Amino acid sequence: MARLNLLEETRFEKLPVSVFDNPATASVNVARRIAGIIRDKQEKQEKAVIGLATGATPVAVYAELVRMHREENLSFYNVVSFNLDEYYPMQPDAAQSYVTFMKENLFNHIDIPAENIHIPDGTLPLEEIPAFCLNYERRIGEYGGLDMQILGIGRTGHIGFNEPGSAPNSGTRLVTLDDLTRRDAARDFGGKAFVPAKAITMGIGTIFKAREIILMAWNQKKASIIKKAVEGEISSDVPATYLQLSDNVEFILDQDAASLLTRFDTPWLVKDCIWDEKLTRKAVIWLANKLHKPILKLTEDDFNNNGMAQLALEKGPVYQINIHIFNKLQHTITGWPGGKPQADDSQRPERAEPAHKRVVIFSPHPDDDVISMGGTFIRLVDQQHEVHVAYQTSGNTAVWDDDALRFVEFSIDFAQKMGLENQAMSKLYAQMRTFIDQKKPNQVDPPEIQTVKGLIRKGEAIAGARYCGLEDDHIHFMALPFYESGKNQKNPVTDEDVKLTMELLQKIKPQQIFAAGDFEDPHGTHIVCFKIILEALKRLQKTEDWTKDCWLWLYRGAWLEYDTHEIEMAVPLSPQELEKKKYAIFKHQSQKDRAVFPGDDAREFWERAEDRNRETARAYDELGLAEYEAMEAFVRWKF
Repeated sequence: MARLNLLEETRFEKLPVSVFDNPATASVNVARRIAGIIRDKQEKQEKAVIGLATGATPVAVYAELVRMHREENLSFYNVVSFNLDEYYPMQPDAAQSYVTFMKENLFNHIDIPAENIHIPDGTLPLEEIPAFCLNYERRIGEYGGLDMQILGIGRTGHIGFNEPGSAPNSGTRLVTLDDLTRRDAARDFGGKAFVPAKAITMGIGTIFKAREIILMAWNQKKASIIKKAVEGEISSDVPATYLQLSDNVEFILDQDAASLLTRFDTPWLVKDCIWDEKLTRKAVIWLANKLHKPILKLTEDDFNNNGMAQLALEKGPVYQINIHIFNKLQHTITGWPGGKPQADDSQRPERAEPAHKRVVIFSPHPDDDVISMGGTFIRLVDQQHEVHVAYQTSGNTAVWDDDALRFVEFSIDFAQKMGLENQAMSKLYAQMRTFIDQKKPNQVDPPEIQTVKGLIRKGEAIAGARYCGLEDDHIHFMALPFYESGKNQKNPVTDEDVKLTMELLQKIKPQQIFAAGDFEDPHGTHIVCFKIILEALKRLQKTEDWTKDCWLWLYRGAWLEYDTHEIEMAVPLSPQELEKKKYAIFKHQSQKDRAVFPGDDAREFWERAEDRNRETARAYDELGLAEYEAMEAFVRWKF
């Protein structure tokens, strides 16, 4: 019976999928399977031929293999490796090369013979690449083929660098990279313009010949492409769908990457459910959106014809379900984000008392506060709460070089106009010009330029916070040490980051905290900053009584909003308030027009924020609730 139930739950899935609680557990599982092949081959005195991938996804797998080598005597003397791909052109000693990646994450720490390592050569003359690719295929064949191939997946659905349009029988070859793939790599290269346009990659046909194929994916960022790869039709538009044709493939996912699969996202379509409040709310909103109906117009037939008959039977009548969910959504809307004084707060998202709260808005970058919750920020100040804003990082890597020069030029001109001595500044400016003229892609700025860029963003943040109504002594710049590496790759978080956060919280003793809740990128600044806040609060809870009355609200960034069923507080904005929020964002001039790291969206930050806030209001309107110009949305973090 259990087997039948599982088959029913996974009936939309066209290949085997295993879901783990987190990437760490999943990575250990994959590493042990690789180790099993290696040891089995050692007993038979045979070579273990493993196809390896690069990128963030397999890093923990390689770390576990290194640990097993050091602590469990796992030897790699019989391992032959073939890497999936390499950028072209690419020098092997470049920081972004996959040769460098593999050495740093695996090869330098194990006993694999150097002659057994095979990685596509990014230094070849163009005319020699076809022969190299044929030889790469031949070498794999000479070793008897791949025993296991591990894969990640790109957001285009590429495996290796087999981009949309790749043929299922393709071999190792030179390919042109998709624009989205290059945008995703932009941070590693210091901008998309410096990302190579081509790569040498194993083909899909080469991958298919492996006796075992494991595709790994972690985090919410990969959820949408995983759904297409697992449940979608086979198409060259999503090359990973070709893996549905293999009998030797398995997808290894964490819960976030699997979250959009039918059995997790809309489980009522594949099985009977336990209809708690959270799932009921999600299902009813899903149904209303699917049918383009307000919630209060949904009928019993709508429920029965869309996989929700069990909900209608157990929790009905349907109209009562509709009214209940409608009221719950209605109660999330409030014009009093700090709580409405002397009001009944039993159905409100925030407490009425204390009437004037101490509030800390944590902003990972110097503009996240106004981009993500600028309207609420202004509303809290206007409603006379004691609002503080804490900028957790300097954001100095996101300033253009010419902006840095422009500000130094201004300071030199100002000094001359005022009759001040400025020889040291002029000398420093000349050094800056020389460095920038010779600067290589992704090269770390010297401390002086980092300082200038950090001061530019600090000045903009002060201007934005002042515009929102804050006094200067309520504006805090934390400069958390983990960020101040001068590189896009940040330092590890240390106890110092947590202690600085604890000190600020102890000083203010807030009743309300707002923090960024964008967790799609597991290595992104937002989630790192949030984890620091969380650790600081956990430590303070042991000794500080005020923490018992402190609520933590999460906001999202400029790219993505919470789904309607997740929202616990929606703050409506009038046209005038939305305009005022836009002007607060305008204070961040270095991020206007064209940001250094714009992401996938070509719109300016103010446009993204404005459109997103209007879309949130429209979503509420389409469900039958009041129509507002815009809304900012929040979810409460429960300790």
